[in-house]
This record gives sequence, C-alpha cells and structure tokens, in this order.
Amino acid sequence: MKAGKPIIGLGIVVIMLGIVFYLQGQSIVGPESSFMYSNPQWITNGQWIAIVGIMILATGIAISKINLRHPK
Repeated sequence: MKAGKPIIGLGIVVIMLGIVFYLQGQSIVGPESSFMYSNPQWITNGQWIAIVGIMILATGIAISKINLRHPK
C-alpha cells in the first residue's frame, strides 16, 4: 500500500476545513447561528489549520515521490 495517497487525501481535507473555518470567521459562509460566524479568532484558526494541511499535503507528496524513486 502506498502511504503517500492517504496522507495527500488527509492534507486536502484539512486544507478545505481551514478554508471553510476562515470564511466562516469572515462572515462569508455558514449559518449566522454558528459560533464561528463573524468571529475573528476563527479567521486565525482557519489560516493555521490550512497551513497545517499544506504541510501534511507536502509530506504526502514527498512520500509518494520517494516511493516512485525507490519501489520495493
């Protein structure tokens, strides 16, 4: 099993969640009843979550590249 693909998928999901949280903090998406809606703390949280998602994605891509160069 290639370990890179699930990690890439996880990274994409985390990035998407970070973007949604950021947009909710900006009052762009989501229900107005949400505790994240129009909350400046969730703007920052969403940015950090998306950054962590990018790091997970990059790790998954790197693992996939290593597996392509050195197949078992």
